[in-house]
Amino acid sequence: QLQASGGGLVQAGGSLRLSCAASGRTFSRYVVGWFRQAPEKEREFVAAIHRSGGSTRYADSVKGRFTISRDYAKNTVYLQMNKLKPEDTAVYYCAADASIIMSSMAVGNAYAHWGQGTQVTVSS
Repeated sequence: QLQASGGGLVQAGGSLRLSCAASGRTFSRYVVGWFRQAPEKEREFVAAIHRSGGSTRYADSVKGRFTISRDYAKNTVYLQMNKLKPEDTAVYYCAADASIIMSSMAVGNAYAHWGQGTQVTVSS
């Protein structure tokens, strides 16, 4: 089970840190991704981190502002979001899968396990 948390309301230029905690599974074996969906828009990839923690991928829209990381001891993956913009407003979901290859880390349909989502609202 994946539990996403850390969302909230923040002004443009502010920061939030999202957490994705896993229970009941060895999280270190999983590639973990963050996706988001804004109202009336399709779900889009945000960031992903390989099971080794050594490889990460980011959507162009968040490069240089967002950082994904993982804490193996806490079985948690984080998404640090800085310099937030109103267009970052969305429900953010974390997803995990043990079988994803690196070339598919940005593909939502490749992930088998999804968390419930956490709302991020950025005011202008």
